[in-house]
Amino acid sequence: MSKKSDKELGVGRRIARRDFLQGAAIGVALTGLAPELAAAAEAEAQNAKDYYPPTRLGMRGSHPGSFEGAHELRDGDFWSKTPKVDAANEHYDLVVVGGGISGLSAAYFYRQKNPKAKVLIIENHDDFGGHAKRNEFHVGGRMHLLNGGTLEIDSPKPYSPVASGVLKTLGIHPAELSKQCDDDTIYAGLKQGVFFDHETFGTDKLVTTTAGREGKADPKEVAAFVAAAPLKDGVRKSILKIETGTEDYYPGLTSDQKKDKLWRFSYKDYLLNVVKADPGVIAYYQHRTDGLWGCGIDAVSALDCWGVGFPGFQGLKLKPGGTNRMGYTPRGYCTPPFGSETFHFPDGNASIARSLVRMLVPGSMPGHTAEDIVTAKCDYSTLDRASNDVRIRLNNIVVRARNAKDGVEVAYTASPGGGAVHRVTARHCIFASWNMMIPYIVTELPAGQKAAMHALIKTPLVYTSVAIRNWSSFKTLGIKGVYAPGGYHSDFHLNAPVNIGSYKSERDPAKPILVHMTRTPAQPGLPEREQHKAGRYELLNTPFETFEREIRAQLGRTLSAGGFDPARDIAGIAVNRWPHGYAPEYNALCDKGFDADHTPNLIERRKFGNIAIANADSGMAAYTDVAMDQAHRAVGELLG
Repeated sequence: MSKKSDKELGVGRRIARRDFLQGAAIGVALTGLAPELAAAAEAEAQNAKDYYPPTRLGMRGSHPGSFEGAHELRDGDFWSKTPKVDAANEHYDLVVVGGGISGLSAAYFYRQKNPKAKVLIIENHDDFGGHAKRNEFHVGGRMHLLNGGTLEIDSPKPYSPVASGVLKTLGIHPAELSKQCDDDTIYAGLKQGVFFDHETFGTDKLVTTTAGREGKADPKEVAAFVAAAPLKDGVRKSILKIETGTEDYYPGLTSDQKKDKLWRFSYKDYLLNVVKADPGVIAYYQHRTDGLWGCGIDAVSALDCWGVGFPGFQGLKLKPGGTNRMGYTPRGYCTPPFGSETFHFPDGNASIARSLVRMLVPGSMPGHTAEDIVTAKCDYSTLDRASNDVRIRLNNIVVRARNAKDGVEVAYTASPGGGAVHRVTARHCIFASWNMMIPYIVTELPAGQKAAMHALIKTPLVYTSVAIRNWSSFKTLGIKGVYAPGGYHSDFHLNAPVNIGSYKSERDPAKPILVHMTRTPAQPGLPEREQHKAGRYELLNTPFETFEREIRAQLGRTLSAGGFDPARDIAGIAVNRWPHGYAPEYNALCDKGFDADHTPNLIERRKFGNIAIANADSGMAAYTDVAMDQAHRAVGELLG
């Protein structure tokens, strides 16, 4: 195996504007990837002509310019070099800090109770939606969409009346949309691939399989897969045992007694110490949990892995649901009747955020249905007009909030910082932002509440969107996605097909398509929270050029046998970097100081005068319905 040069990989290759990203608002020379500093170099205000962040490439998510002010605030450097704060010249009924789904929902709930309320939403990123970001590519003469963050309507519990009520108000009916719009025919016959890399397994080899999850794995298919994989005999036998075995490792115990054991150790320990698998299987299974929990199987409980259908538990005959002792449902356990209805918009839950904005700011987007929101183009110049009842102010970061005599005083500055600090007053304030930053903004909070906020460590992750000029290599290889246990991205797959309204998924392998890639920069061997801290630091210190090189190399190595050439076939990349990604969830392995009913979020979300706390962090669960429910609770605390 020889390592290809940047030139051979196509690193930094230029792409003509007429060929790609029609209408993109990028104020520097456009390359196939757009340099990392493209967004930061744009000093355009959101009301500038052609301002449209969904089409921006390069480093997205927590993009350059969105977080530096927060880090200065955290490190105590902000106020020492900040000019005098401007006098307050705007007053609102409510100021919302954070323009994600929770913040947008808070504005909606507040105006439900007070229809004449004036609301200001302040967001530090260049787009609204929080983690529900939209990646919009225009290539091959048509629009292609992919989620840059939150993927779908999906929760381990049914949506509450509050959250489901929001969806109904927006005209979003998940079960009906899924039935009408999901298309499982486009990739019919294509299999899942597993890429064994030379560095981890001794050789580069792509092996395909149709083996499913627990209870669905065909023993003959599994046997054929492990026979073709570059694995030692002991590892092959152990994978067969894990995937298809029916042994009861806890004979004589009830289902609840078995579950009571499984939450006490990791899936890795379960495979090694209970199943007695060959230690070599860990390299294969280690990253199976990345997409769900942002860390490997060494930091996720065996019970949680059973809850999402991982193999190795077939013989235990466990009953559905949670445990009596712990009183919680395993993370990811979505089997009806426990889970919610599901649906995946082409741009993920960005369509929910966009639907909320369309309702809150009349005239911001055309249309009125869940079908037409997908292709509606937002007019960002409408979002912060003085005539609006609800105003959304992007590219600004809140740096201080404190209770005042008749309400709240909120100070903010442009992001990236260095300019004047502006001040507004309001009757109420709701923080729907990343909660670990609140102690540095609301400095008068009680020490115990601050400590609880700092305990909520979010999960870092990367969702990479890659436009390729055709997907014939996937078709030739007979695959629709790849699990790469030793890869820089542990998973990548063709865009999930959804046909909704005028948006149609690509059926022709000779035409362009988008590829979704997932990377979680955790460090195995540490508890989950410590893995996530280390991963956050890694993400913030990894330049876009590194991502570009790794993406091109990985796709090239994996798909080359199908004729894929990264220098020729990659049309554009958007790296959605989230150092503070998923909201934290209860993990029995590292959250030993409390159980599922006594978690830090119950302390950190306490109302503080005229300031209330929302966001999914406050529900300690990384789901859209939780973000909505927490917004509703926060509004209720302020208005009764």
